[in-house]
Amino acid sequence: MTSGGRGASWGDGLRFAFGTLTVLPVAVRRWDRTAARSGMSAAPVAGLAVGLLAAAAGLLLLVCGASPLLAAVASAAVPAVLTRGLHLDGLADTADGLGSGRPAEDALRIMKQSDIGPFGVITLLFVLLAQVAALSQAYGASWTRGALAAVVSAAAARLALTLAARTGVPPARPEGLGAAVAGTV
Repeated sequence: MTSGGRGASWGDGLRFAFGTLTVLPVAVRRWDRTAARSGMSAAPVAGLAVGLLAAAAGLLLLVCGASPLLAAVASAAVPAVLTRGLHLDGLADTADGLGSGRPAEDALRIMKQSDIGPFGVITLLFVLLAQVAALSQAYGASWTRGALAAVVSAAAARLALTLAARTGVPPARPEGLGAAVAGTV
């Protein structure tokens, strides 16, 4: 991480947020705690973009005559693709660490491993099923309700990052993205 003597601009924050939270081609020009602060504050904007694209996929399928269930699957899949599965990987790692029942140091070691364990698989399965079920019901009620659910859920999920990066919330470990953004907001 480079140290920046000047404050990060809104553009620096948007580039940081989109560059770290999406696959969208964005050049992150600053990688320091000031840019991280702006980036984590802008995370919901990146979530809004992801949500709009997820809703667009669902709506496109509905317009083409697909069922609300298929639209829901697409709307749940798009954020996974656009974020490189970052949120799903983190969820699986957390489930494996917490499900291990091990002391904190061992749980963190389990979470850092590149493979996925049984708790991670089960958690991902049920979370994705719940997302698809909720989106399917929303799309079944009306296309606007389904699209709104896709957009709001993606933006709210990234708002959770903003809240998790607030001052007083320490990183789980001293290296990695979590340490770069911890306590910046």
